[in-house]
Amino acid sequence: MNFEDFVSSLRDREQPPEGLSIPLQALWYERKGNWEKAHQLAQSASDAEAAWVHAYLHRREGDEGNATYWYLRAGKGRSHQPLDQEWEEIARVLLGE
Repeated sequence: MNFEDFVSSLRDREQPPEGLSIPLQALWYERKGNWEKAHQLAQSASDAEAAWVHAYLHRREGDEGNATYWYLRAGKGRSHQPLDQEWEEIARVLLGE
């Protein structure tokens, strides 16, 4: 799946497409307005990709301290990009673009 298909699925579907990784599912649910489901998914995985999404989610929530912790767990520096730009960057990287 490429980024354009991923974004299109947000308009066309009530559930994420089959085969998405947990971090991508979390990004999908967050963009659909279900932060709680996105957070639950990000918390359920222990890899660096999930930690990066987890950091983004806490940044979106406004919990900067928690976001910083998760950026460290992900091996990433704290993002200063606009939130929508960071969402796109994470999605593109996780999709392999």
